[in-house]
This record gives sequence, C-alpha cells and structure tokens, in this order.
Amino acid sequence: MVSVDPVERFAGYVEWLEHQPLAEATRRAYSGHVRRFVGFLGAWPGEGGDPLTEAHARDYAVRDFKRHLKTAGRAKPASVNLALAGVDHFYRYLGVGKPDVRREELAQAAPRALSPEELRRFLRAVERCPSARDRAIALLLVNTALRIGECAALDVDDVAISARKGRVVVREGKGGAYREVPLNAEARGALDAWLTARGAQLRESGQTALFVSRKGARLSTRALDLVIRALAREAHLVLSAHTLRHTCLTKLVRGGADLVLVAELAGHRRLETTRRYSLPSQADRQAAMESLETDY
Repeated sequence: MVSVDPVERFAGYVEWLEHQPLAEATRRAYSGHVRRFVGFLGAWPGEGGDPLTEAHARDYAVRDFKRHLKTAGRAKPASVNLALAGVDHFYRYLGVGKPDVRREELAQAAPRALSPEELRRFLRAVERCPSARDRAIALLLVNTALRIGECAALDVDDVAISARKGRVVVREGKGGAYREVPLNAEARGALDAWLTARGAQLRESGQTALFVSRKGARLSTRALDLVIRALAREAHLVLSAHTLRHTCLTKLVRGGADLVLVAELAGHRRLETTRRYSLPSQADRQAAMESLETDY
C-alpha cells in the first residue's frame, strides 16, 4: 500500500532531475518513464508495504510494472530496459536503493552494415564524384575500417604507397593503440590521386594533414562524416562514416578472415567485439525462414 503520495514525489523528482548532469533527451525519457510508473502505482494493489519506502514492496512493484509494460504496454525488451533505467533513477532520488529487478535479455545482432546491393550503389556514387579528396576519404574508410577520428588525425606521412602495396599508420587509435593497416589496390589508387591533387593545392604550405579543406585546414570528424553522408544521398542511402567501418569488418569476417587478424586490423582490444560481426543480421534471419518454403 502506498502511504507516501507518489505524485508529490514525482514532482520533486522532476525538479531534481533538471539539475542532474544528463542530456536533455535523457531527462525527457526518464521523466516520461517515471510518470508512467507513478501512474501504475496508483492502481497497484500493494504487497509488502509502501513501494516508495520499503525494499520488498519496491521490488515487487517494479517487477509488476515490468510485467505490465510487456503485456499491456506491448513494449519490446529494449524499451522495457530503458523504462527500468528511468525507474532506477527515480529510486536513486528517493534514496531507498536500486530495485532488484532482472533486465530483459536483448537479442544479439550484427552491427549495421551495407548490404551488397547498397554497397554497390554507394561505390558507384563515389565513382561519379568529381572530388579526388572525397573519393579518397570514402574508399579509404570502406577498405580499411578506420574510425572517423583516426581518419581525421592522419598526416600525409602516415600513408605509404608503392606500385603493389601500401599501408596507413594509425598512431593513436582507441585507447592510444598504434596499428598499421594494409591498403588494397582500390584504396591505393584513390589515395594516390588525392595526394597528387593535394600537392598541387598545398605546395609549400607546411600543412601536414592528409585530408584538408579548400582553405587548407585539416578536416574535422564532422566534415568527414558530412562527406560520406553527401555521397550516400547520391546513392539514395542514409548512412554515417561508422557504417562503412562496420561494412568493411563484416565483409572480412564473413569472407572467412581469421578473427584475430580482423581484430588487429580493426584495433579491437577484445576478440568478443570482433565476433559480433559474425552474428546474424535481420536479413539473414529472413532469408533463413524464406528458405523453408516448399514447392508443392
């Protein structure tokens, strides 16, 4: 049974929430989830005491709220977990401890990567692009799986190209790790064309950055991402630079490359991170079920 007015506590929580170091979107989400929980408490029959002050009653109420979200609310597992995170935050404000409620198991899926058809369309848009710089950015990302920040930090001296091989040096990747990534023929050709154009643009400028603006300044990660998004629009796609990293790693793993090798190329510290790229996508699941059809 609720003895403390939950509506009054919710009003206090909303005021407290405004002063917490959270993103505005997070504050809005937490407020909405807690409002729904407080509304649920108004009809909750009660078990074990006051759910706003007593531990057992708190746990029972939140477990019942979780069940309500799944049944009456038809909420998916990820949405249920987000709501529970908001309720946890509410109880942090109340100072009575985090509810003991098991989270929903989330289905594992491979990171978002371009399908073969989408990749073909993207590469054709890159091929039509008149900018040697933008072609080099796109083909470097899709053929090396560099993170966008790593790409922005590259200097001209970090790229070595010869007739038959090449490499790009990431001097400070995630966690400060150093690695070298080989360049295939497509990436070598695009970078070679850009370095020639860059040399004509910045001769004797002293600028060391590999990718620069028309004014000769190093391109930021945002500028690089905008280049990729513009090329994607030409291909009638919506994607970010990070999608190209996922696409490259997915192709390597599904092409049979050794996971330890792929982890090294990707700059992953844990092999489990790389193993995600072998997980089935939604398209894989759909194709598997379609294969069950029998001609009769």
